[in-house]
Amino acid sequence: MVTANIANPAAITTAAMARMFHLKRRSRVMKKKLIVNSQNLLVQSKKTWPWLISALTLGLSLSTTITPAQLKTNQQIESQDDALIIGQSIPLTGPSAELGKKYHAGAMAWLTHINKQGGIHGQKIKLLSLDDQYEPQQTIVNTQKLIQQPDLIALFGFIGTPTSKVVLPIVERERIPFVAPLTGASLLRDDDLKMVFNMRASYAREIQAIVNSLVRNAQQRIAVIYQNDAFGEDGLQATLAALKTHDLKPLTTATVERNSANVRRAVNTIADANPNAVIIISAYVSSAAVSKALRDRRMNVQIMNVSFVGTGALEEALPPGQANGIGISQVVPFPWNRWIPVVSRYQQLMRKYNPNAAYGFTSLEGFIAAQMLTIALERAGKNPSRAKLAESLESIQNLDLGGYTIDFASDDHQGSDYVELTFLGAQQWEP
Repeated sequence: MVTANIANPAAITTAAMARMFHLKRRSRVMKKKLIVNSQNLLVQSKKTWPWLISALTLGLSLSTTITPAQLKTNQQIESQDDALIIGQSIPLTGPSAELGKKYHAGAMAWLTHINKQGGIHGQKIKLLSLDDQYEPQQTIVNTQKLIQQPDLIALFGFIGTPTSKVVLPIVERERIPFVAPLTGASLLRDDDLKMVFNMRASYAREIQAIVNSLVRNAQQRIAVIYQNDAFGEDGLQATLAALKTHDLKPLTTATVERNSANVRRAVNTIADANPNAVIIISAYVSSAAVSKALRDRRMNVQIMNVSFVGTGALEEALPPGQANGIGISQVVPFPWNRWIPVVSRYQQLMRKYNPNAAYGFTSLEGFIAAQMLTIALERAGKNPSRAKLAESLESIQNLDLGGYTIDFASDDHQGSDYVELTFLGAQQWEP
Protein backbone atom coordinates (compact mmCIF):
# COMPACT_ATOMS: atom_id res chain seq x y z
CA MET A 1 0.00 0.00 0.00
CA VAL A 2 1.44 3.35 -1.04
CA THR A 3 0.29 6.68 0.34
CA ALA A 4 0.81 10.16 -1.04
CA ASN A 5 2.46 12.89 1.00
CA ILE A 6 -0.11 15.65 0.59
CA ALA A 7 -0.59 19.00 2.27
CA ASN A 8 -4.31 18.64 2.95
CA PRO A 9 -5.06 16.00 5.61
CA ALA A 10 -8.77 16.07 4.75
CA ALA A 11 -8.24 15.19 1.11
CA ILE A 12 -10.41 12.28 -0.01
CA THR A 13 -8.57 9.23 -1.27
CA THR A 14 -9.64 5.98 -2.85
CA ALA A 15 -8.16 2.50 -3.10
CA ALA A 16 -7.26 1.18 -6.49
CA MET A 17 -6.25 -2.21 -7.78
CA ALA A 18 -3.87 -1.82 -10.69
CA ARG A 19 -3.07 -4.37 -13.37
CA MET A 20 -0.14 -3.33 -15.50
CA PHE A 21 0.28 -4.04 -19.15
CA HIS A 22 3.68 -2.58 -19.88
CA LEU A 23 4.75 -3.08 -23.47
CA LYS A 24 8.27 -2.03 -24.20
CA ARG A 25 9.80 -1.71 -27.62
CA ARG A 26 13.46 -2.41 -28.08
CA SER A 27 15.38 -0.11 -30.42
CA ARG A 28 13.71 0.18 -33.82
CA VAL A 29 12.34 -3.36 -33.90
CA MET A 30 8.66 -3.54 -32.95
CA LYS A 31 9.16 -6.32 -30.43
CA LYS A 32 6.79 -6.18 -27.45
CA LYS A 33 7.37 -7.69 -24.06
CA LEU A 34 4.34 -8.00 -21.82
CA ILE A 35 4.87 -7.55 -18.12
CA VAL A 36 1.83 -8.21 -15.96
CA ASN A 37 1.77 -7.09 -12.36
CA SER A 38 -1.11 -6.77 -9.91
CA GLN A 39 -0.86 -4.69 -6.78
CA ASN A 40 -3.07 -2.90 -4.27
CA LEU A 41 -2.50 0.83 -4.43
CA LEU A 42 -4.00 4.02 -3.11
CA VAL A 43 -5.48 6.74 -5.30
CA GLN A 44 -5.84 10.23 -3.90
CA SER A 45 -8.08 12.96 -5.22
CA LYS A 46 -8.69 16.51 -4.15
CA LYS A 47 -11.79 18.64 -4.46
CA THR A 48 -10.02 21.92 -5.18
CA TRP A 49 -7.45 22.97 -7.76
CA PRO A 50 -4.99 25.86 -7.48
CA TRP A 51 -5.51 28.23 -10.37
CA LEU A 52 -2.93 28.85 -13.01
CA ILE A 53 -1.23 32.21 -12.64
CA SER A 54 -0.91 34.37 -15.73
CA ALA A 55 2.68 35.31 -16.53
CA LEU A 56 3.79 32.84 -13.86
CA THR A 57 7.42 33.25 -12.85
CA LEU A 58 8.95 30.77 -10.41
CA GLY A 59 12.65 31.44 -10.06
CA LEU A 60 13.80 31.27 -13.65
CA SER A 61 10.61 29.59 -14.85
CA LEU A 62 8.59 31.23 -17.59
CA SER A 63 4.98 30.32 -18.26
CA THR A 64 2.17 32.42 -19.62
CA THR A 65 -1.48 31.37 -19.70
CA ILE A 66 -3.38 33.80 -21.88
CA THR A 67 -6.53 34.15 -23.93
CA PRO A 68 -6.12 34.32 -27.73
CA ALA A 69 -6.72 38.08 -27.68
CA GLN A 70 -3.87 38.52 -25.21
CA LEU A 71 -1.22 36.72 -27.24
CA LYS A 72 2.01 38.66 -27.05
CA THR A 73 3.49 40.31 -30.12
CA ASN A 74 6.52 38.94 -31.90
CA GLN A 75 8.73 41.70 -30.49
CA GLN A 76 7.62 41.04 -26.92
CA ILE A 77 8.27 37.32 -27.20
CA GLU A 78 11.63 37.78 -28.88
CA SER A 79 12.78 39.95 -25.98
CA GLN A 80 12.28 37.17 -23.39
CA ASP A 81 15.96 36.64 -22.59
CA ASP A 82 16.60 34.50 -25.67
CA ALA A 83 14.04 31.97 -24.47
CA LEU A 84 13.04 28.76 -26.21
CA ILE A 85 9.38 29.35 -27.10
CA ILE A 86 6.95 26.42 -26.85
CA GLY A 87 3.27 26.81 -27.80
CA GLN A 88 0.29 25.05 -26.28
CA SER A 89 -3.49 25.15 -26.80
CA ILE A 90 -5.42 23.49 -23.96
CA PRO A 91 -8.73 23.84 -22.09
CA LEU A 92 -8.17 26.26 -19.21
CA THR A 93 -11.82 27.21 -18.85
CA GLY A 94 -15.06 25.39 -19.65
CA PRO A 95 -16.29 21.89 -18.78
CA SER A 96 -12.98 20.15 -19.55
CA ALA A 97 -10.69 22.69 -17.89
CA GLU A 98 -9.37 20.31 -15.23
CA LEU A 99 -7.54 18.24 -17.86
CA GLY A 100 -5.70 21.28 -19.18
CA LYS A 101 -4.89 22.69 -15.75
CA LYS A 102 -3.52 19.44 -14.40
CA TYR A 103 -1.42 18.66 -17.47
CA HIS A 104 -0.04 22.21 -17.39
CA ALA A 105 0.77 21.96 -13.67
CA GLY A 106 2.80 18.79 -14.15
CA ALA A 107 4.67 20.18 -17.15
CA MET A 108 5.48 23.40 -15.31
CA ALA A 109 6.89 21.54 -12.31
CA TRP A 110 9.56 20.06 -14.58
CA LEU A 111 10.12 23.18 -16.71
CA THR A 112 10.49 25.32 -13.59
CA HIS A 113 13.11 22.88 -12.31
CA ILE A 114 15.04 23.07 -15.59
CA ASN A 115 14.85 26.87 -15.78
CA LYS A 116 16.06 27.28 -12.21
CA GLN A 117 19.10 25.23 -13.20
CA GLY A 118 19.85 27.67 -16.00
CA GLY A 119 17.68 26.31 -18.78
CA ILE A 120 18.87 24.39 -21.83
CA HIS A 121 22.29 25.51 -23.08
CA GLY A 122 21.72 28.75 -21.18
CA GLN A 123 18.30 29.36 -22.73
CA LYS A 124 15.18 29.37 -20.57
CA ILE A 125 12.03 27.63 -21.77
CA LYS A 126 8.90 29.74 -22.13
CA LEU A 127 5.59 27.90 -22.43
CA LEU A 128 2.79 29.92 -24.04
CA SER A 129 -0.54 28.27 -23.10
CA LEU A 130 -3.73 29.44 -24.81
CA ASP A 131 -7.25 28.47 -23.76
CA ASP A 132 -9.34 26.57 -26.32
CA GLN A 133 -12.07 25.21 -23.97
CA TYR A 134 -11.64 21.81 -25.72
CA GLU A 135 -13.32 23.23 -28.83
CA PRO A 136 -11.61 22.50 -32.18
CA GLN A 137 -12.37 25.81 -33.87
CA GLN A 138 -10.70 27.76 -31.07
CA THR A 139 -7.75 25.38 -31.24
CA ILE A 140 -7.27 26.33 -34.89
CA VAL A 141 -7.33 30.04 -34.01
CA ASN A 142 -4.86 29.52 -31.18
CA THR A 143 -2.50 27.45 -33.29
CA GLN A 144 -2.49 29.94 -36.15
CA LYS A 145 -1.56 32.71 -33.74
CA LEU A 146 1.13 30.64 -32.08
CA ILE A 147 2.89 29.64 -35.29
CA GLN A 148 3.12 33.31 -36.30
CA GLN A 149 5.81 33.67 -33.63
CA PRO A 150 9.12 33.31 -35.49
CA ASP A 151 10.90 31.83 -32.47
CA LEU A 152 8.28 29.15 -31.80
CA ILE A 153 10.15 25.86 -31.88
CA ALA A 154 7.40 23.33 -31.02
CA LEU A 155 3.76 22.78 -30.16
CA PHE A 156 3.37 20.77 -26.99
CA GLY A 157 0.76 18.95 -24.94
CA PHE A 158 -2.45 19.72 -26.84
CA ILE A 159 -5.44 18.13 -25.10
CA GLY A 160 -7.80 15.83 -26.99
CA THR A 161 -8.46 14.15 -30.32
CA PRO A 162 -10.81 16.61 -32.09
CA THR A 163 -8.61 19.54 -31.08
CA SER A 164 -5.45 17.81 -32.27
CA LYS A 165 -7.01 16.51 -35.48
CA VAL A 166 -7.92 19.95 -36.81
CA VAL A 167 -4.37 21.31 -36.52
CA LEU A 168 -2.56 18.40 -38.17
CA PRO A 169 -2.58 20.09 -41.61
CA ILE A 170 -1.01 23.19 -40.04
CA VAL A 171 1.59 21.14 -38.20
CA GLU A 172 2.68 19.24 -41.29
CA ARG A 173 2.61 22.29 -43.55
CA GLU A 174 4.71 24.39 -41.16
CA ARG A 175 7.01 21.46 -40.30
CA ILE A 176 6.77 22.15 -36.59
CA PRO A 177 7.13 19.34 -34.04
CA PHE A 178 3.79 18.46 -32.41
CA VAL A 179 4.95 16.88 -29.18
CA ALA A 180 3.10 14.68 -26.68
CA PRO A 181 -0.56 15.44 -27.41
CA LEU A 182 -2.87 14.04 -24.74
CA THR A 183 -4.72 11.66 -27.04
CA GLY A 184 -4.38 8.03 -28.02
CA ALA A 185 -6.25 8.34 -31.30
CA SER A 186 -5.07 6.27 -34.25
CA LEU A 187 -5.36 9.24 -36.61
CA LEU A 188 -2.34 10.81 -34.88
CA ARG A 189 -0.39 7.57 -35.33
CA ASP A 190 -0.39 7.59 -39.11
CA ASP A 191 3.09 6.89 -40.50
CA ASP A 192 2.62 9.75 -42.98
CA LEU A 193 2.63 12.30 -40.12
CA LYS A 194 6.29 13.23 -39.88
CA MET A 195 6.01 15.99 -37.25
CA VAL A 196 3.77 14.29 -34.67
CA PHE A 197 5.55 12.68 -31.71
CA ASN A 198 3.21 10.65 -29.49
CA MET A 199 4.47 9.82 -26.03
CA ARG A 200 1.43 8.03 -24.56
CA ALA A 201 0.03 4.64 -25.57
CA SER A 202 -2.77 4.46 -28.12
CA TYR A 203 -6.46 4.07 -27.27
CA ALA A 204 -6.31 0.78 -29.13
CA ARG A 205 -3.90 -0.59 -26.52
CA GLU A 206 -5.88 0.89 -23.64
CA ILE A 207 -9.16 -0.57 -24.85
CA GLN A 208 -7.63 -3.96 -25.60
CA ALA A 209 -6.47 -4.09 -21.97
CA ILE A 210 -9.96 -3.08 -20.80
CA VAL A 211 -11.72 -5.70 -22.93
CA ASN A 212 -9.26 -8.42 -21.92
CA SER A 213 -9.95 -7.65 -18.26
CA LEU A 214 -13.73 -7.70 -18.71
CA VAL A 215 -13.66 -11.00 -20.58
CA ARG A 216 -11.44 -12.59 -17.93
CA ASN A 217 -14.06 -11.60 -15.36
CA ALA A 218 -16.92 -13.08 -17.43
CA GLN A 219 -18.30 -9.62 -18.23
CA GLN A 220 -19.00 -10.18 -21.90
CA ARG A 221 -22.30 -8.32 -22.31
CA ILE A 222 -20.48 -5.10 -23.13
CA ALA A 223 -22.17 -1.84 -24.15
CA VAL A 224 -20.33 1.22 -25.45
CA ILE A 225 -21.07 4.92 -24.92
CA TYR A 226 -18.85 7.18 -26.99
CA GLN A 227 -18.39 10.89 -27.61
CA ASN A 228 -19.89 12.08 -30.89
CA ASP A 229 -16.66 13.31 -32.46
CA ALA A 230 -13.28 12.07 -33.69
CA PHE A 231 -12.25 10.94 -30.20
CA GLY A 232 -15.36 8.87 -29.64
CA GLU A 233 -15.37 7.37 -33.12
CA ASP A 234 -11.73 6.36 -32.78
CA GLY A 235 -12.48 4.76 -29.43
CA LEU A 236 -15.48 2.92 -30.85
CA GLN A 237 -13.43 1.45 -33.68
CA ALA A 238 -10.75 0.39 -31.19
CA THR A 239 -13.45 -1.26 -29.05
CA LEU A 240 -14.88 -3.15 -32.02
CA ALA A 241 -11.41 -4.42 -32.88
CA ALA A 242 -10.70 -5.44 -29.28
CA LEU A 243 -14.03 -7.25 -28.95
CA LYS A 244 -13.38 -9.06 -32.23
CA THR A 245 -10.27 -10.67 -30.72
CA HIS A 246 -12.68 -12.46 -28.35
CA ASP A 247 -15.32 -13.14 -31.03
CA LEU A 248 -17.61 -10.56 -29.43
CA LYS A 249 -19.64 -7.57 -30.59
CA PRO A 250 -21.06 -4.67 -28.56
CA LEU A 251 -24.39 -5.41 -26.96
CA THR A 252 -25.44 -1.88 -27.93
CA THR A 253 -23.88 1.54 -28.53
CA ALA A 254 -24.94 5.12 -27.80
CA THR A 255 -23.44 8.58 -28.24
CA VAL A 256 -23.04 11.67 -26.06
CA GLU A 257 -22.05 15.17 -27.14
CA ARG A 258 -18.69 16.73 -26.26
CA ASN A 259 -18.71 18.85 -23.08
CA SER A 260 -22.32 17.85 -22.33
CA ALA A 261 -23.99 16.29 -19.30
CA ASN A 262 -27.18 15.64 -21.28
CA VAL A 263 -26.92 11.85 -21.41
CA ARG A 264 -30.50 10.71 -20.77
CA ARG A 265 -31.05 9.20 -24.23
CA ALA A 266 -27.74 7.33 -24.16
CA VAL A 267 -28.42 5.96 -20.68
CA ASN A 268 -31.90 4.80 -21.72
CA THR A 269 -30.39 2.92 -24.65
CA ILE A 270 -27.86 1.22 -22.40
CA ALA A 271 -30.41 0.37 -19.71
CA ASP A 272 -32.74 -1.25 -22.24
CA ALA A 273 -29.95 -3.61 -23.34
CA ASN A 274 -29.14 -4.69 -19.75
CA PRO A 275 -25.34 -5.12 -20.11
CA ASN A 276 -22.99 -6.25 -17.37
CA ALA A 277 -20.23 -3.86 -18.47
CA VAL A 278 -20.16 -0.40 -20.06
CA ILE A 279 -17.13 1.13 -21.77
CA ILE A 280 -17.35 4.94 -21.79
CA ILE A 281 -15.24 6.87 -24.29
CA SER A 282 -15.67 10.54 -23.40
CA ALA A 283 -14.29 13.36 -21.29
CA TYR A 284 -15.15 13.45 -17.60
CA VAL A 285 -18.24 15.70 -17.85
CA SER A 286 -20.23 13.19 -19.89
CA SER A 287 -18.68 10.16 -18.23
CA ALA A 288 -19.62 11.40 -14.76
CA ALA A 289 -23.18 12.09 -15.89
CA VAL A 290 -23.48 8.60 -17.39
CA SER A 291 -21.97 6.94 -14.32
CA LYS A 292 -24.29 8.82 -11.97
CA ALA A 293 -27.35 7.91 -14.04
CA LEU A 294 -26.39 4.23 -14.11
CA ARG A 295 -25.79 4.26 -10.35
CA ASP A 296 -29.09 6.04 -9.72
CA ARG A 297 -30.84 3.27 -11.66
CA ARG A 298 -29.02 0.72 -9.46
CA MET A 299 -27.65 -1.05 -12.52
CA ASN A 300 -25.09 -3.70 -11.62
CA VAL A 301 -22.56 -2.94 -14.35
CA GLN A 302 -18.80 -2.61 -14.46
CA ILE A 303 -18.03 0.89 -15.78
CA MET A 304 -14.73 1.35 -17.64
CA ASN A 305 -13.08 4.49 -19.04
CA VAL A 306 -9.99 5.25 -21.10
CA SER A 307 -7.31 7.49 -19.60
CA PHE A 308 -8.48 10.69 -21.30
CA VAL A 309 -11.40 10.87 -18.88
CA GLY A 310 -9.05 12.17 -16.18
CA THR A 311 -9.17 10.10 -12.99
CA GLY A 312 -9.21 12.94 -10.48
CA ALA A 313 -11.59 15.08 -12.51
CA LEU A 314 -14.02 12.17 -12.92
CA GLU A 315 -14.05 11.39 -9.21
CA GLU A 316 -14.49 15.05 -8.28
CA ALA A 317 -17.47 15.29 -10.64
CA LEU A 318 -19.32 12.40 -8.96
CA PRO A 319 -21.27 12.39 -5.67
CA PRO A 320 -19.50 10.69 -2.74
CA GLY A 321 -19.37 6.93 -3.16
CA GLN A 322 -20.53 6.80 -6.77
CA ALA A 323 -16.99 6.48 -8.13
CA ASN A 324 -16.47 3.22 -6.27
CA GLY A 325 -15.57 0.36 -8.60
CA ILE A 326 -15.19 2.46 -11.75
CA GLY A 327 -12.27 1.28 -13.87
CA ILE A 328 -9.89 3.55 -15.78
CA SER A 329 -7.00 2.60 -18.03
CA GLN A 330 -3.84 4.65 -17.45
CA VAL A 331 -0.84 5.41 -19.64
CA VAL A 332 1.65 6.55 -17.01
CA PRO A 333 2.76 4.91 -13.74
CA PHE A 334 0.86 5.21 -10.48
CA PRO A 335 1.40 8.80 -9.22
CA TRP A 336 1.40 7.83 -5.53
CA ASN A 337 4.00 5.04 -5.78
CA ARG A 338 7.10 6.95 -4.71
CA TRP A 339 9.23 3.82 -5.16
CA ILE A 340 9.08 4.38 -8.93
CA PRO A 341 11.98 6.80 -9.66
CA VAL A 342 10.12 9.00 -12.16
CA VAL A 343 7.19 9.25 -9.75
CA SER A 344 9.46 10.11 -6.83
CA ARG A 345 11.00 12.93 -8.88
CA TYR A 346 7.52 14.12 -9.89
CA GLN A 347 6.31 14.17 -6.28
CA GLN A 348 9.40 16.04 -5.12
CA LEU A 349 9.09 18.79 -7.74
CA MET A 350 5.32 19.10 -7.40
CA ARG A 351 5.73 19.60 -3.64
CA LYS A 352 8.44 22.18 -4.28
CA TYR A 353 6.82 24.26 -7.01
CA ASN A 354 3.09 23.55 -6.66
CA PRO A 355 2.63 22.39 -3.04
CA ASN A 356 -1.15 22.80 -2.97
CA ALA A 357 -1.74 20.60 -6.02
CA ALA A 358 -2.91 17.01 -5.67
CA TYR A 359 -0.94 14.27 -7.38
CA GLY A 360 -2.63 12.64 -10.35
CA PHE A 361 -2.20 10.77 -13.62
CA THR A 362 -2.79 13.82 -15.84
CA SER A 363 -0.21 16.02 -14.13
CA LEU A 364 2.27 13.13 -14.11
CA GLU A 365 1.77 12.76 -17.87
CA GLY A 366 2.48 16.46 -18.33
CA PHE A 367 5.57 16.13 -16.14
CA ILE A 368 7.00 13.19 -18.10
CA ALA A 369 6.16 14.81 -21.44
CA ALA A 370 7.99 18.00 -20.43
CA GLN A 371 10.98 15.93 -19.36
CA MET A 372 11.02 14.20 -22.74
CA LEU A 373 10.84 17.57 -24.50
CA THR A 374 13.77 19.04 -22.57
CA ILE A 375 15.92 15.99 -23.28
CA ALA A 376 15.28 16.50 -26.99
CA LEU A 377 16.00 20.23 -26.72
CA GLU A 378 19.30 19.53 -24.98
CA ARG A 379 20.32 17.09 -27.70
CA ALA A 380 19.38 19.63 -30.38
CA GLY A 381 22.00 22.15 -29.20
CA LYS A 382 21.77 25.91 -28.70
CA ASN A 383 19.24 27.84 -30.81
CA PRO A 384 17.86 24.67 -32.41
CA SER A 385 15.69 24.73 -35.50
CA ARG A 386 12.38 22.92 -35.69
CA ALA A 387 13.98 20.34 -37.98
CA LYS A 388 16.84 19.79 -35.53
CA LEU A 389 14.38 19.30 -32.67
CA ALA A 390 12.49 16.70 -34.72
CA GLU A 391 15.77 14.85 -35.36
CA SER A 392 16.56 14.99 -31.65
CA LEU A 393 13.19 13.53 -30.73
CA GLU A 394 13.80 10.67 -33.15
CA SER A 395 17.15 10.05 -31.45
CA ILE A 396 15.41 9.25 -28.14
CA GLN A 397 15.57 5.46 -28.23
CA ASN A 398 14.99 3.04 -25.36
CA LEU A 399 15.30 5.89 -22.84
CA ASP A 400 14.36 4.78 -19.32
CA LEU A 401 13.26 7.73 -17.20
CA GLY A 402 12.97 5.49 -14.16
CA GLY A 403 9.89 3.32 -14.58
CA TYR A 404 8.76 4.79 -17.89
CA THR A 405 10.56 4.07 -21.17
CA ILE A 406 10.40 6.20 -24.33
CA ASP A 407 11.53 4.75 -27.65
CA PHE A 408 11.30 6.71 -30.91
CA ALA A 409 12.93 6.18 -34.30
CA SER A 410 13.00 7.97 -37.63
CA ASP A 411 10.20 5.70 -38.86
CA ASP A 412 8.39 5.28 -35.53
CA HIS A 413 6.98 8.25 -33.61
CA GLN A 414 5.15 6.19 -30.96
CA GLY A 415 7.14 6.69 -27.77
CA SER A 416 5.50 4.31 -25.28
CA ASP A 417 2.94 1.52 -25.07
CA TYR A 418 2.62 1.58 -21.27
CA VAL A 419 -0.91 0.71 -20.08
CA GLU A 420 -2.26 -0.17 -16.65
CA LEU A 421 -5.78 -0.54 -15.25
CA THR A 422 -6.96 1.12 -12.05
CA PHE A 423 -10.22 0.64 -10.15
CA LEU A 424 -11.49 3.32 -7.79
CA GLY A 425 -12.51 2.36 -4.26
CA ALA A 426 -13.79 3.99 -1.10
CA GLN A 427 -11.04 4.11 1.52
CA GLN A 428 -9.97 7.33 3.18
CA TRP A 429 -6.46 8.22 4.20
CA GLU A 430 -5.06 10.91 6.46
CA PRO A 431 -1.38 11.59 7.18
